[in-house]
Formats: sequence, structure tokens, C-alpha cells
Amino acid sequence: MTRYLLFFCSLILLGSCTKSDPINVKIVTTENELQEAIKNINVGDEIVLKDGIWKDVAIQFYGEGTKDNPIILRAETPGKVILEGNSSLKLGGKYLEVSGLHFKNGFTTEEAVIRFMIDSDRIAYHSRVTDCVIQDFTNPDRDSKNLWIELWGQHNSFDHNYITGKTNQGPTLRVSLKGNENVNTYHQIKNNHFGPRPRKGGPRAETMQIGSSFTSMTPGFVNVEHNYFERCNGEVEIISSKSNYNTFKNNVFFESEGSLVLRHGNYATIDGNVFIGNDNSEFIGGIRVINTGHWIVNNYFYNLKGNEFRAPLAVMNGIPKSPLNRYNQVTDVVVAHNSFINTKTPWHFGVGANLSQAEVLPASEIRSARAERMIMANNLVYTDNAFAKTVKTYDSITGVLFKNNIINVQNKSEYQTDGLITKDMKLSTIAEIFQTPQNLNAEIYKGFDFNRIEEDLFNNKRTDKNEIGAITKSIENGTELLDISNYGTSWFNTNPPETTPKTIKVSNTSELTKAIAESTNGDTIELNGGDYEINETYAFAKAVTLQSSTSEKPVLIFKNTDKGFELQPRAKLKIKNIILKGEVNTDAFATLDKNMGQSYELWLDQVEIDGFKSVLETSKASFADTISIKNSVIQNTLRGIQLNKETNDKGDYNAAFVFIEDSQFNNVKMDVLDYYRGGYDESTIGGSLVVSGNTFTNCGAKESSNILLKTRGIVHVRLENNSFKNNPVKTIAVLWGEKGQKPLNNTVVKSGEIKVVQNLKLKLVY
Repeated sequence: MTRYLLFFCSLILLGSCTKSDPINVKIVTTENELQEAIKNINVGDEIVLKDGIWKDVAIQFYGEGTKDNPIILRAETPGKVILEGNSSLKLGGKYLEVSGLHFKNGFTTEEAVIRFMIDSDRIAYHSRVTDCVIQDFTNPDRDSKNLWIELWGQHNSFDHNYITGKTNQGPTLRVSLKGNENVNTYHQIKNNHFGPRPRKGGPRAETMQIGSSFTSMTPGFVNVEHNYFERCNGEVEIISSKSNYNTFKNNVFFESEGSLVLRHGNYATIDGNVFIGNDNSEFIGGIRVINTGHWIVNNYFYNLKGNEFRAPLAVMNGIPKSPLNRYNQVTDVVVAHNSFINTKTPWHFGVGANLSQAEVLPASEIRSARAERMIMANNLVYTDNAFAKTVKTYDSITGVLFKNNIINVQNKSEYQTDGLITKDMKLSTIAEIFQTPQNLNAEIYKGFDFNRIEEDLFNNKRTDKNEIGAITKSIENGTELLDISNYGTSWFNTNPPETTPKTIKVSNTSELTKAIAESTNGDTIELNGGDYEINETYAFAKAVTLQSSTSEKPVLIFKNTDKGFELQPRAKLKIKNIILKGEVNTDAFATLDKNMGQSYELWLDQVEIDGFKSVLETSKASFADTISIKNSVIQNTLRGIQLNKETNDKGDYNAAFVFIEDSQFNNVKMDVLDYYRGGYDESTIGGSLVVSGNTFTNCGAKESSNILLKTRGIVHVRLENNSFKNNPVKTIAVLWGEKGQKPLNNTVVKSGEIKVVQNLKLKLVY
């Protein structure tokens, strides 16, 4: 009887500790009713937004709740309250909770879509936003700057949300640390799904930023735990940690082109995170290390192929006496018990060392401070490539101590150390990508304070046996960490069913015009042979393919129009086996003059372009993810491809990837390509160009710069296997030697020269 009595008493006690039922529930259907309800809110009250579309609503949710009786603002049905147009949410007060909202079909002109502060007198504390979605709620101007989530105050939570599609300037989520009321935050950013953030084509596009350069010595104590980062490709810094004492634990970075970067601030803990790459991208990274006192343990790096700033583990050189906004020296960092599985050159040291560029950089930008008192211990490296190099050094690394790291092949790196030991091993597959060595007998390095590494990636207790790497033993729940359904909201489907694309056949201009207007995403329009005389611009804001239905190429003749094809945001236009003819006042392809907030793509294969003003004309802030021209003929145009409008010299550029392959360029009167990126910046891919297997004949006669292919500031350039004949220019191209650019197997006849400039002088971005 005593036992049962204690049991029932404990139930009563537990019940008394749980959150109370709402004191007053108010259902609101209009913005005025919402404002009135907030004005009269009391401890424990609940405001319910009626299901439906709420347009141009700027919510200022203020109240003073308590831990046991928070004030709640929620959707009547999670996901059924849609905030459209110029809508936003600000929270101020204590113990507030917001849930179930869906932001889409619009953008905000406020500082952020969701902000944990109304004004400096009304900051949020102990408040929570959960089970919400922000979907493509991005500004139409890529150069405009705002945030989607901004945390202020202390002890706030942003959890179980889904965020996707930001394309304009500014981090998706920022923690602001200005003022004593906003430090020692202990914010919780947990269980969210950060969906794809497209490439921006410039810096200032982090998915998460914790602090800023000028608050970087501030104690943040932010916990970022169990979040899923899916293809977050905005720039090289997926997460930019810029404050002290932050923790990053059990997050998954899936095919995200960037890294978790300890940009500023000290004493971060990076524990049990998973970084997953693929075979298609060399831009997917891991962890980049700067500053002091970090512990990097139990992390799992899989199939990563990034280099330098995007290496699986990138340890940077610092700037002596660095200002707050640059790079501090790496000191007193521990990297232990991590697994690197089939990563290409997993460890890069001295990243950013740039003494060789001293002739074009001020002394204050020279990164010569090497890592000191850094320990690399008990890490596992496994590769299927017997000739793989484990360590890449850009400077001396005498300040790094290597102890009891195990690799399954001989270390082929130039840098050799007895702290990297070769042992035969076999891996057992635990679940999907997770693997751990079988019966590996290896001594463990027990450094100072290493006993704090008590658990492995999956919270298994560590013992003195089999402790090398991130995983100590087989487990059954390995798939849970990779299951997207364990992240984000309770209601939003991140993979809705796709519509089945259709094929539309056309035989004349009117049918073609109708087909383009009525086509949906993914459709193919097949053209019969013959001439199509067109007196308008065809606009695209979707994925459509135009191709010939027969061996006879159809001929599209554009007359009396400024643009042949207008590439709008989200356009993905593919043209195959078609002839395009135009006039001297017509651009074959052109973007909108403004409001190009999302990227576009252009793919040309077996296309002939004849007689236009330009092949592609772009606007400032327009951005192409990919431009591909293959097996095509371009002739008798005034200019070629113009990707030269981002001239602010702040690292921005007009296209991520440009491929010009196996094509012919004849009688292009001015430049064939103008692809520009200004300013020293390492936060982006920096542009990528392949010019291979082409023939250039009689081009550039009227080009005032006397340069045929302009690539100033573009980081990745391949110029190979081309033929240049009778092009009346002084210079074919100027390549950037410091970035490894060099011409290969090109034939040059009466066409000037290909120059290689080792150090390119650019403006400083910062």
C-alpha cells in the first residue's frame, strides 16, 4: 500500500509541475482583433489566429507571461495560417510562445521576418518560436539586405521550424549580441530543418550567423543542436560563429557547399556533427578553424572533396595583431576522435597563407600567424584511394601536435609525422553512411582534459578500447540522425509530389506562343522544322525545354523586339537543335532589368545564334546558377555573353558556373565573354568558367579593350584545347596565376596572346 500511495502522490506532484491550461482563449479573425487581443493579454492567455490568408500583417506580440503560464500565439491549425505580402512577426516581453505560422508569397520590408525584439525597450526573453515555416519569403532584389530570423535577449528558443529559399543579402538566421541584455544568451536553436539556400553569387549569404565581428569577444553561449542543413549553398560559411562559448552538437550538413566556420570568437564546442558530400561537387566542406580554445570532437566527415577554405578540416593562418573583422591566430585547439571517411585530403593547415601576394595586399592583410599549441589526436582516416594525401600544408605547422591518428593506407603527403599511423583495418557499416573499424587495436592518446570526451557521436560511453574515431561501436539507431522527418515542423511536407511534365508539339508561331504561355514547370516543347517569325519577347520563369522534333532544325526569327528570350527569376531554359536569328538591336537572351531575386539557368546544345546584338545581356543583381553552351555556333553578333554588371567590387558576380564547350564563334565583333568579379573575397565559389574545345575565328575587331575573353576576378578558370585563329585582338585572356589558372593545349594563330598574371590587384572587400 505504501508503494502505491507513493506512486499516486508522485503523479499528483508531476501534474502540479506541468504547464497550466490557458486562462483565456481568444480566437481572432482580423488584424484589428489581433491587435486588440495583444493589447489586453494577460498571463497564461492564448490567442488563436483563425485559419486563412493574412496579408500585409506586421505582428507585434508583446506580453509578460511566466514559466508555468506562458502567453501563446498560435495558428488555429498548424500550417493553415498563411502570412503573405509584407508580413512579419516581432516578439517582446517574457515567456511568449508562437507556433504554426506559414510565411510565403511575399517578403518583409522590416529588419527580419521573425524578430525577438520589438524595440530596444521591448526585447524577448524566455520566448519560443516553433512549428513555423518561412518558404521563399525572399526580397525580389538580390542586393537588398535583411534577415529572416533575428534573436535578441536571452534564453529564447527557435525550434522545430522549416526555413528555405532565401536569396537576397543577409544571413538567414542571426543571433545579435549588442548590449548587456543580449549576451550570455543561452539561446536554443534546435531540431530545425534549414532547407536549400541557393547560391547567391557573392558574400553575405550565411545560413546562420552568431554575433558579428564587432561583438566577437562577447560570451554567446548559444546552443545549435540537432538541426538539418540541406544544400545550404549561399556562401562558404553555412554557420559563422562570431562569439564565445557556443556549442554545435549533432547537426547534419547534407551536401551543403560551405562549412561550419569558427570565424570569430573563442572556446566553441563542435561535437558529434555529420558532414555529407557527394561525387559532383568540390565545394562541400566541413569545419574551418580560426581563433582559440575550441574542442572539435566526435564529428563524422563523409565523401567530402572540398579544398582550402572548404576542406573537411581547414585550419587557417591568422593575421598578427588582427583587427576584429579579420583572422585571429589558431591557438589551443583540440581536434580529437573524429572520423574522416573517403574524404579527399581531409586535413588542410595554413589555409589562407598569402605571403606570396604581398605585392598586391597591404601588410595588415598578410596571414602569417601559424597555428600554435594545437592537438590532432585519436582521429580515424579511411580511404579507398591508396594514393590519397591526408595532409595539405600551405605553411609550416610546427605548432600542431599529432598523436595516435590512424589511417588505413600509407601517408603520401609531403608532410610526414609519426602521429599518423598506418594500420590495416576493415570498416563495418552501421547504418547508411556510418562506418566504424572492426577490432582496431590502437593505443589512445590521453591528453590533458581528454576525459571530458565521455561519449561518442551516438552518445555511447567511451572506454579504453576501440576509441579511435567518432563511433565506438555498432548501434541500431544510426539512421535516425539522417531521417529528415526528425527535423522541422509537424505538418509541412518538404518533398511534395511533382507534376508529371508533358510534351507539347508545335508547327507554327501561334502554336509556339501559346505553348510557351501555357507550359508548366518541366514541360518540353517540340518544334517541327520550318521558319517561325516572332515579333515579341518570350518570357520564362519556369523550367522549359525547346527542341526540334525532327532532324531539320527549326528557325526562330526575331524581329522588332529588344529581347528574344527574357530570363526571369526561376527560369531554367534549355534549347536543343534550334537556329535563332535576330537583328542588331535584339539581345538573343536577356534578364529583367530589376527584381531578379532568384537565380536562372540557360542551357544551349546544338544551337545556332546568328545576327543579334548580344548572346546574353544581364542586369545588375541578376544571377545565373548555370550557363552552358555546347556544340553550338555563334556568329555575326555584336557581343557575346555579358556577365559584367556586378561592379561594386564587394565580391559579387553574375553567374556561378559557365561552360562554353565544343562550339564555334565566328565574327563576334566585340568581346565573346565578359565575366567579372571584383574585390578580394573568399566567402563564395568566386565564379567558375570552363572554356574547352572551341574555335574562335575573326572575333574582337571592334573590342576597345583588345581582350577577347574577359575573366577578371573569377576564381576557377579552365582554358584548354581551344583554337584561336585570325582574331584581331592583343590579348585572348588574362589568367590569374595565384589561383592555379594556366592555358592548356590551345592553338593561337594571329590572335594576340594568353597572359598569366600571378597576383591580381583587387579592391579589399572589408
